[in-house]
Amino acid sequence: MESKFLLEKFEGGMHYIMIDSKTVTSLTQNGNKRIICRLNDQIEFHCAILYRKGLGHFVYVGSSICKKLKLKPGLKITATFSVDDSPYQFHLPEELEEVLNTDPEAYTIFQSLTPGNQRGLMYLVEQVKSSDKKIERALKIASQLKKGITSPKLVLKKP
Repeated sequence: MESKFLLEKFEGGMHYIMIDSKTVTSLTQNGNKRIICRLNDQIEFHCAILYRKGLGHFVYVGSSICKKLKLKPGLKITATFSVDDSPYQFHLPEELEEVLNTDPEAYTIFQSLTPGNQRGLMYLVEQVKSSDKKIERALKIASQLKKGITSPKLVLKKP
Protein backbone atom coordinates (compact mmCIF):
# COMPACT_ATOMS: atom_id res chain seq x y z
CA MET A 1 0.00 0.00 0.00
CA GLU A 2 1.46 3.34 -1.08
CA SER A 3 1.14 6.35 1.22
CA LYS A 4 2.38 9.94 1.39
CA PHE A 5 4.98 10.87 4.00
CA LEU A 6 6.80 14.01 5.02
CA LEU A 7 10.60 13.86 4.83
CA GLU A 8 12.01 15.28 8.04
CA LYS A 9 15.51 15.85 9.38
CA PHE A 10 16.97 15.38 12.86
CA GLU A 11 19.13 18.14 14.28
CA GLY A 12 22.21 15.95 13.73
CA GLY A 13 21.48 15.73 10.04
CA MET A 14 19.79 12.34 9.48
CA HIS A 15 16.70 12.31 7.25
CA TYR A 16 13.70 10.20 8.23
CA ILE A 17 10.02 9.54 7.64
CA MET A 18 7.53 8.79 10.40
CA ILE A 19 5.50 5.58 10.21
CA ASP A 20 2.07 5.23 11.78
CA SER A 21 1.43 2.50 14.36
CA LYS A 22 -1.01 0.58 12.12
CA THR A 23 1.68 0.20 9.44
CA VAL A 24 4.29 -0.74 12.05
CA THR A 25 1.98 -3.42 13.50
CA SER A 26 1.31 -4.94 10.08
CA LEU A 27 5.05 -5.07 9.25
CA THR A 28 6.31 -6.40 12.60
CA GLN A 29 3.85 -9.20 13.34
CA ASN A 30 6.64 -11.81 13.58
CA GLY A 31 8.82 -9.56 15.76
CA ASN A 32 11.05 -8.57 12.85
CA LYS A 33 11.79 -4.86 12.41
CA ARG A 34 13.64 -5.11 9.08
CA ILE A 35 11.69 -3.88 6.04
CA ILE A 36 12.11 -2.87 2.42
CA CYS A 37 11.14 0.72 1.62
CA ARG A 38 10.41 1.98 -1.88
CA LEU A 39 10.46 5.77 -2.28
CA ASN A 40 8.72 7.71 -5.03
CA ASP A 41 8.45 4.46 -6.96
CA GLN A 42 12.14 4.83 -7.87
CA ILE A 43 14.51 3.56 -5.18
CA GLU A 44 14.16 0.51 -3.00
CA PHE A 45 16.34 -0.04 0.07
CA HIS A 46 16.62 -2.29 3.11
CA CYS A 47 16.04 -0.56 6.44
CA ALA A 48 14.81 -0.97 10.00
CA ILE A 49 11.78 0.40 11.79
CA LEU A 50 13.20 2.44 14.64
CA TYR A 51 11.52 3.99 17.67
CA ARG A 52 12.39 7.10 19.64
CA LYS A 53 10.52 8.06 22.80
CA GLY A 54 8.55 11.23 22.27
CA LEU A 55 8.75 10.85 18.50
CA GLY A 56 7.41 7.42 17.56
CA HIS A 57 8.32 4.97 14.80
CA PHE A 58 10.40 6.07 11.85
CA VAL A 59 12.73 4.94 9.07
CA TYR A 60 16.03 6.61 8.21
CA VAL A 61 16.46 7.77 4.63
CA GLY A 62 20.15 7.94 3.77
CA SER A 63 21.72 11.07 2.33
CA SER A 64 22.74 9.20 -0.84
CA ILE A 65 19.07 8.34 -1.44
CA CYS A 66 18.00 11.92 -0.76
CA LYS A 67 20.64 13.12 -3.22
CA LYS A 68 19.59 10.67 -5.97
CA LEU A 69 15.92 11.64 -5.64
CA LYS A 70 16.66 15.33 -4.99
CA LEU A 71 14.77 15.19 -1.68
CA LYS A 72 14.82 17.97 0.87
CA PRO A 73 13.29 18.13 4.37
CA GLY A 74 9.66 19.21 4.23
CA LEU A 75 8.91 17.47 0.92
CA LYS A 76 6.02 15.02 0.64
CA ILE A 77 7.19 11.68 -0.73
CA THR A 78 5.43 8.43 -1.54
CA ALA A 79 6.59 5.26 0.15
CA THR A 80 5.64 1.62 0.20
CA PHE A 81 6.86 -0.81 2.81
CA SER A 82 7.12 -4.59 2.81
CA VAL A 83 8.54 -7.15 5.21
CA ASP A 84 12.18 -7.91 4.39
CA ASP A 85 12.39 -11.67 4.14
CA SER A 86 15.67 -11.74 2.20
CA PRO A 87 18.35 -14.05 3.67
CA TYR A 88 20.46 -11.30 5.26
CA GLN A 89 17.79 -8.58 5.23
CA PHE A 90 20.23 -6.58 3.14
CA HIS A 91 21.60 -6.82 -0.38
CA LEU A 92 24.61 -9.19 -0.45
CA PRO A 93 27.03 -7.65 -2.98
CA GLU A 94 28.05 -10.27 -5.53
CA GLU A 95 31.73 -9.37 -5.01
CA LEU A 96 31.51 -10.25 -1.30
CA GLU A 97 29.46 -13.34 -2.07
CA GLU A 98 32.11 -14.56 -4.52
CA VAL A 99 34.97 -13.92 -2.07
CA LEU A 100 33.11 -15.79 0.69
CA ASN A 101 32.29 -18.67 -1.68
CA THR A 102 35.99 -19.09 -2.51
CA ASP A 103 37.20 -18.74 1.09
CA PRO A 104 35.53 -21.36 3.34
CA GLU A 105 37.20 -20.07 6.51
CA ALA A 106 36.00 -16.49 5.97
CA TYR A 107 32.55 -17.80 4.99
CA THR A 108 32.25 -19.80 8.23
CA ILE A 109 33.28 -16.80 10.32
CA PHE A 110 30.89 -14.51 8.40
CA GLN A 111 28.01 -16.92 8.99
CA SER A 112 28.75 -16.94 12.75
CA LEU A 113 28.46 -13.14 13.05
CA THR A 114 25.38 -11.34 14.33
CA PRO A 115 22.96 -10.27 11.60
CA GLY A 116 23.85 -6.64 12.33
CA ASN A 117 27.58 -7.23 11.81
CA GLN A 118 26.85 -9.19 8.62
CA ARG A 119 24.78 -6.28 7.27
CA GLY A 120 27.46 -3.80 8.34
CA LEU A 121 30.14 -5.68 6.40
CA MET A 122 27.87 -5.96 3.36
CA TYR A 123 27.28 -2.21 3.54
CA LEU A 124 31.03 -1.52 3.57
CA VAL A 125 31.31 -3.34 0.24
CA GLU A 126 28.10 -1.89 -1.18
CA GLN A 127 29.02 1.74 -0.49
CA VAL A 128 31.86 1.86 -3.04
CA LYS A 129 30.92 2.25 -6.69
CA SER A 130 33.67 0.52 -8.66
CA SER A 131 33.54 -3.25 -8.96
CA ASP A 132 37.33 -3.41 -8.53
CA LYS A 133 37.08 -1.48 -5.26
CA LYS A 134 34.25 -3.75 -4.11
CA ILE A 135 36.42 -6.81 -4.77
CA GLU A 136 39.35 -5.17 -2.98
CA ARG A 137 37.15 -4.36 0.01
CA ALA A 138 35.61 -7.85 0.10
CA LEU A 139 39.09 -9.42 0.10
CA LYS A 140 40.16 -7.10 2.94
CA ILE A 141 37.07 -8.06 4.94
CA ALA A 142 37.77 -11.80 4.44
CA SER A 143 41.36 -11.29 5.56
CA GLN A 144 40.31 -9.33 8.64
CA LEU A 145 37.66 -11.90 9.59
CA LYS A 146 40.33 -14.59 9.61
CA LYS A 147 42.44 -12.39 11.93
CA GLY A 148 39.50 -12.20 14.35
CA ILE A 149 38.40 -8.66 13.44
CA THR A 150 34.65 -8.91 12.92
CA SER A 151 33.30 -5.44 13.70
CA PRO A 152 32.35 -3.34 10.66
CA LYS A 153 33.72 -0.32 12.57
CA LEU A 154 37.18 -1.89 12.83
CA VAL A 155 37.54 -4.11 9.78
CA LEU A 156 38.79 -1.37 7.40
CA LYS A 157 40.98 0.46 9.92
CA LYS A 158 44.71 0.39 9.31
CA PRO A 159 46.68 -1.43 12.04
